[in-house]
Amino acid sequence: MLALPDIEAAAVRLRGQVLDTPCVESRTLSQVTGAQVFLKFENLQFTASFKERGACNKLVQLSPAERARGVVAMSAGNHAQGVAYHAQRLGIRAVIVMPRFTPGVKVERTRGFGAEVVLHGDTLDAARTHAYELAAQQDLVFVHPYDDEAIAAGQGTVALEMLSAVPGLDALLVPVGGGGLIAGIATAAKALRPGVEVIGVQTVRFAAMVDAVRGTAHPLGASTIAEGIAVGSPGAIAQEVATRLVDDWLLVDEGDIEQAVLMLLEIEKTLAEGAGAVGLAALLRHPERLRGKRVGVVLSGGNIDPLLLAALIERGMARSGRLARIRVGARDVPGVLARITATVADAGANIEEVHHQRAFTALAAQSVEIELVLQARDHAHVAEVLARLRAAGLEAALL
Repeated sequence: MLALPDIEAAAVRLRGQVLDTPCVESRTLSQVTGAQVFLKFENLQFTASFKERGACNKLVQLSPAERARGVVAMSAGNHAQGVAYHAQRLGIRAVIVMPRFTPGVKVERTRGFGAEVVLHGDTLDAARTHAYELAAQQDLVFVHPYDDEAIAAGQGTVALEMLSAVPGLDALLVPVGGGGLIAGIATAAKALRPGVEVIGVQTVRFAAMVDAVRGTAHPLGASTIAEGIAVGSPGAIAQEVATRLVDDWLLVDEGDIEQAVLMLLEIEKTLAEGAGAVGLAALLRHPERLRGKRVGVVLSGGNIDPLLLAALIERGMARSGRLARIRVGARDVPGVLARITATVADAGANIEEVHHQRAFTALAAQSVEIELVLQARDHAHVAEVLARLRAAGLEAALL
């Protein structure tokens, strides 16, 4: 059974091989959420994820014969990079099976660490099955991403560092997929500080651990921007630990995660992937749950697809009113576009896109409908732009 000495031994093995990442207070996020928020920046690890802790702890304990055989792992990305990187450091052959939906940035970084990448299946479960097949066919050592005591012990070193840096923490918010991270953190935290609350966070689309522990039955989603915790079934080791030691569970939705990613980017100037931001997302969605408490939030990873990040930024700007799409109707006469753009400029907004529509409109003939995408300060500023356009005798509406 996983215990504190396993995690303390892992910490000794990992010394000098992974970062002791910062765990510092965010005064701005504390003001926003009403809790005193301490962020654990695991996105600053070399592979940008806590996963390399468990991977390194597992690999350094392999016997010479096992190292000679090589290893195989299945992962949506972060465990893959952790195994690949430390296998390369230790001179061990690594084969990584990844689902076909895995973001390209994670696939390429895994290959960059010298691993042989196999893309197979549309889910982690399909990738896992294929990885086991390869392990049998090629006599490779299977390195499970979460259902392994050596892996969970390595992940538990996160809690040792957090409680050492901030001894007075009241609660820990931990992202949960298969459960290796929370198994390690809960084991260490409860042994060192029995009164600290350990709270698991999952997305409503992939709430497998919550369902397993609480007996609920959330419908399984097809996809999530938190793909790093999109696990269909939790690990047996983690489930046993979670049932004994985890105090509570919080669920978040896609919009909560998007908001958390953007707040971390804007406020903390740090990049978190969807799975890495769910702890903050839980604070934003359930502010009353931890108000007034000292809360440690694990930013578990920062490997996000650049195209997804760009989409999240645009969607966030639209939600906050900093990006708006409006429609302006007017007589189709020379100078009308100049009149519209001058009015928008006088109101202090910037035009990002312009699209004329003459054929597909309900306006009378000799009229034009112009769609504008504007950069504005906020929703009130957009309303001011619309008011200025209407005052100029133009039909204007927010789309």
